[in-house]
Amino acid sequence: MKDVMISALSLRFARPIDPAAPSRDWRWLAFFGLLLAILAAGVVEGQIARGDRGITPINSSGDFLTSGIKVDVTGTDADDAREKGWREAQRKGWAQLYRKTNGSDGPQLSDSVLDGIVTAIVVESEQIGPRRYVATLGVQFDRVRAGQILGVSGRTLRSPPLLVIPVYSIDGIPQVFEQRSEWQRAWAEYNTGQSAVDYVRTAGTGADTLLLNAGQTGRRGRVWWRVILDQYGAADVLMPTARIEYSYPGGPITGHFAARFGPNNRLIETFAMTGPSVKALPDMMEKAVARMDRIYTEALAAGILQTDRYLVLEKPVEKEDLPAEALPTEDSALPGEIDASVPTTVPVGAASFNVQYASPDVESVSATERNVAAIAGVQSASTISLALGGTSVMRVAFRGDIAALKAALEARGYTVQQGGNTLRISR
Repeated sequence: MKDVMISALSLRFARPIDPAAPSRDWRWLAFFGLLLAILAAGVVEGQIARGDRGITPINSSGDFLTSGIKVDVTGTDADDAREKGWREAQRKGWAQLYRKTNGSDGPQLSDSVLDGIVTAIVVESEQIGPRRYVATLGVQFDRVRAGQILGVSGRTLRSPPLLVIPVYSIDGIPQVFEQRSEWQRAWAEYNTGQSAVDYVRTAGTGADTLLLNAGQTGRRGRVWWRVILDQYGAADVLMPTARIEYSYPGGPITGHFAARFGPNNRLIETFAMTGPSVKALPDMMEKAVARMDRIYTEALAAGILQTDRYLVLEKPVEKEDLPAEALPTEDSALPGEIDASVPTTVPVGAASFNVQYASPDVESVSATERNVAAIAGVQSASTISLALGGTSVMRVAFRGDIAALKAALEARGYTVQQGGNTLRISR
């Protein structure tokens, strides 16, 4: 009897099956598909729109920058005190720059002259009161106008524009711009204007997180790399990586760094640094970026940073298409590195040679020029392509052949490498 009642209820409430009725399963599939699309769009929008990720890079010009200048002044009001503080920072910044460049105190310039050579005031920290201004500032000087007073040329040798993708590993998970890191901050705050490498740095906002990620550094396909590099106006890519190991909470830290280059993720050099605690991480990252810059600069001078020919779509200019005055001479170093405005007249009876040398600062440039000019048989020695922090090129007029000049440089204590009509010296 019970089985009969259940069967009756089942027949009563069961939906009649109409063989001609269309199936409605596609409606459920469409609903779930739309829901997934909305969720995916929200994830992508959130990935792009998050504003707590990017760090805008500082000015990458070749201007001279002095930092850490402390001022404490008073005025009639807050604006007057701030203006007095900035003018005092300009005077202190100029004295610091001249002392660093020439090793002595330079001429005291008036405020009107300083206003003409100062391009920016960098506020590192400041406290503004009703009549008092206390701050730590940086002063940026125009390279050409200030260089004339300092005795430094405004010419620099730069590499092709190279896109920087700073990869930072957290707990074994590599990331780039997914969240802010001290590695990203160190690259954003590094003043690249003094480097021979033309870094293309991004803020890490907008579509940067989607295009420039750790997964992209492992791709080898040149087509997508060309698309990305075109977006940022770069010719190739640099991938400096950092991985931090923590001994225990609050204990020493160890940083493992690697300088990589190109779509093939080519390893150039690795190094490690240590710190007493996590508080030393910002300083470690700052020093690591400076060391990375030296590694990439040396790789540029050694010819390692050569752009992948598959990343360049433009047809190269043929030699026969160039005008006669644009053709390089036999004693040229590298095309495009020598400033045409520099006189290249060679005294009668002397031959002209190019000498490449490391120039970490202005003092090393002057010292190298003096040492080479003091060699017997050298008629003149002048830098024709200056790259502070990189490799500069000197034009030497010498009475003799290149073998004699090489022997004379070696007698001065230099290690000399010869390539064609160019010598590279080092100590």
